[in-house]
Amino acid sequence: MRTRTSPPGTPHRPRPGRHFRLRLGLLHGVHLGLLLGLLLPVGGLLPAGSAAAADNGAWGVFPTPPAGAAMTDRAYFFHQGAAGSTVRDSVTIVNSSDRELTFQVFATDAVNTPVGGAFALLPVESKPKDVGTWTALSTGAAATVTVPPKGREDVPFTVRVPEDATPGDHVGGIVALNTAVEGVRADGKVRVGVKRSVGARLYFRVPGPLTPGLSVEDVRVSRGAPLLPWSKDARATVSYALVNRGNVVVEPKVTISAEGLFGRNVLDRPTRAPRLVLLPGQRIELTEPWSDSPQLDWVTVKVAAGASAYPDLTSESETDFLAVPWLAAGVALLLTAAGITFAVLRRRRNRGPQQVEAVPHLARTP
Repeated sequence: MRTRTSPPGTPHRPRPGRHFRLRLGLLHGVHLGLLLGLLLPVGGLLPAGSAAAADNGAWGVFPTPPAGAAMTDRAYFFHQGAAGSTVRDSVTIVNSSDRELTFQVFATDAVNTPVGGAFALLPVESKPKDVGTWTALSTGAAATVTVPPKGREDVPFTVRVPEDATPGDHVGGIVALNTAVEGVRADGKVRVGVKRSVGARLYFRVPGPLTPGLSVEDVRVSRGAPLLPWSKDARATVSYALVNRGNVVVEPKVTISAEGLFGRNVLDRPTRAPRLVLLPGQRIELTEPWSDSPQLDWVTVKVAAGASAYPDLTSESETDFLAVPWLAAGVALLLTAAGITFAVLRRRRNRGPQQVEAVPHLARTP
């Protein structure tokens, strides 16, 4: 299989998020080992105008609205500040339940999950390295906040941009983690407790040279063909990586196509947006099913990516593969070899034993 990658191209503006969950492992019911995965579902990436901010039905985390404004006035935080500057804001935790809830509130960094690219916030036990370290809550680090039933609590915070902050987008969030374990289930020898958390996204842009960068890499094709060729469709999966090599966020759009021998078009998927925000420096793995892939052909598969906000940002990569019904080909080869062997043996048998003439010897005279 041969893979070719073209030079990359660049980024975009973020969209809001919803809720995410967090799991804790309770080893033998004694020690709490965090299996946190604060994942926001891809489906939560909605336009800012129609977004419901981060809310799981029991509680929500929102940018504090101005007096008299709706709680969903802002679906996420978006700020700009030069290196060395300070920005102040406030986050609101709303308790929609009928009981008092206590939360651990903290600021952290955002990442994309390696497979699928979902937006995620680092768990509480993972130390942030970027905007999460710039953000200080008025309650102090790893603080807890208790919110009464049907009540709310506003928590001011400050973002202090370091003097050496690099230009571009720095993405994180402010998380409210319910301190109560809401359930326990057995998973083999380990008892697993479930805690839930909700976080509001924080996008922070440091002015300076902005360099969008998007690269398509590592295009691969895995195939599964029927035992009897063409008795049913062959299935394949196209896998590829998207890498944000720039310093601003990108909302990618992807086109997948394939050509067979003599330039025949065997796959032409329309451009689609995977509905994800690819953060600077992140690499994600995506897959595309192909339900009717060729069964006998030499195929070139091409994956191209761009971003609507950056028309000049393009990247593509391609790979080749040989589609052959190997089992059928092997059976045909065995049958051919058996046929040739049978023909040779039959020909020899038809010839019969060969006659050898005696040659008289001449007697030598003295």
